[in-house]
Amino acid sequence: MLEIVIQNWDDLQRAVFDDVWDEKIMRYRANRIYRGAADKDWRLVPSLNRVCAHDLGLEQAIIRSFRKYGYTDLAQYTGFWQLLPVAQHYGLPTRLLDWSYSPLVAAHFATEDTDAYDRDGAIWCIDATEVKHRLPKRLRKRLEEANCNIFSLGLLEEEVRDFAEMQALSPEPYALFFEPASMLDRIANQYALFSVVSDPGVLLSDILEQQEIDYYKIIIPREVKLEIRDKLDYINISERMLYPGLDGICRWIARQYSALGPKYNRRRDGSRPNA
Repeated sequence: MLEIVIQNWDDLQRAVFDDVWDEKIMRYRANRIYRGAADKDWRLVPSLNRVCAHDLGLEQAIIRSFRKYGYTDLAQYTGFWQLLPVAQHYGLPTRLLDWSYSPLVAAHFATEDTDAYDRDGAIWCIDATEVKHRLPKRLRKRLEEANCNIFSLGLLEEEVRDFAEMQALSPEPYALFFEPASMLDRIANQYALFSVVSDPGVLLSDILEQQEIDYYKIIIPREVKLEIRDKLDYINISERMLYPGLDGICRWIARQYSALGPKYNRRRDGSRPNA
């Protein structure tokens, strides 16, 4: 794993946009996907594994309870793979991990929590083609036939009915990425997709290491977080857009009016405000 430590906003732009020029079509294109983390030392641990580490077999009961008690609100989500993003969105423990096609959306998630400004953040970056090449043959062939690297909801529903069928495709754990339908504004605005591992007891970070999939992390030092945060707000990558609704607006306003500068920034001459 390569780590790229940035020192400012310009470094961040170079880190995410270098090497994405496609000479064949003479445009900027990449197959990369991104995930922001407030702490660079966090592993890729889904909420299911955090909440139910004592018994991952509870996953079926969790999904069953969600369907039963949320029946009225969930009636429109008929498919298994339609239901999971909704469950993830509302905080149900699942084996999904959120990712984005946008490196700057990932930077938002690495810098939105000001209580974590005492720690370095990170942006995980994976080339989706590397993950595709290591899928079970049937799934890999389906993506190649569709000329894509990531499953759409429709493609995934055609190939795999649920977690049991996913695991039955290979004795070895594997990961895949899928893009949900834009059933929720947040999913669309966050340019979101999800990772899922065939075995809930295996983390995506374990898969990356075991299958020798290249990835890297852009490290955002704690001293740089507020600069990145302010500039993301300036170009409207904030809770206002990523969490549509009053809750997102209020979270954005609260940070906008917080006295973060004297606490986390230095003056242009390098001194602290109270020095």
